[in-house]
Amino acid sequence: MKWKLINSGFNTGRYNMDFDVSLVEHASGDEAVLRFYRWKPYCISLGANQKTDILLLSKAAEDKIDVVTRPTGGRSILHAEELTYSVVYPLDELTSVRKIYNEINCALVGGLKIYDDALASIETEEEQPDFRNLYKQAKGEICFSALAKNEIKFDGKKLVGSAQRKYGNFVLQHGSILCGKFHRKIVDYLDLPESEKNEIKNEFDKNTIELESILSKDINYGRLINSLVQGFEEYFKIIFINSVTQKNEIIYSE
Repeated sequence: MKWKLINSGFNTGRYNMDFDVSLVEHASGDEAVLRFYRWKPYCISLGANQKTDILLLSKAAEDKIDVVTRPTGGRSILHAEELTYSVVYPLDELTSVRKIYNEINCALVGGLKIYDDALASIETEEEQPDFRNLYKQAKGEICFSALAKNEIKFDGKKLVGSAQRKYGNFVLQHGSILCGKFHRKIVDYLDLPESEKNEIKNEFDKNTIELESILSKDINYGRLINSLVQGFEEYFKIIFINSVTQKNEIIYSE
């Protein structure tokens, strides 16, 4: 199988979501795509089944925070100090959405360990939470309030949140690799009582961690992308030509 690599840099939330959907719509059965991107301005994304009335939209607009709905499921995220990835992968009788979810996360784990030896204990979660009960609680509106099975964690805390959607014979998976703490400010944009906001803040402290918090230093995003590309190459036994690209330039592997 050929692998395409795209590093599209900073773009708006609407552009980023439309780009991911376009990758699926133009996907080929003998090709997988790995894309890295970031967000400018910062953006709150909602899962496909969430409603915007959970947000204080006027405050988000005042603070120049975009709001967009993802094509995938999951809950709300404030995309800020993070590196976002997406993968489009063709499915067949040997590859299910569950299998590729696990494999993508394994490749990400490998890349994170390459980035810094201090991340050697990163692993994937083995248990699945009771989402039906979780979504009844205020904290259930937030993606990083709980670990799902096969999601990436460090010291028991969620580091990468991911979501999927199946489009015919293809799957789109994208996710946030947390680098800094700004994502926690999503609490400020929720239309909830202060008591429930404080509860969510406590959940962040207990259940979420970022690369900067682990490593106690700023993240080199270029080197992080290089490390993750190497993780994919090693796990999937593939080679990306000229691995990391310039903004919106597309490189194909043969």
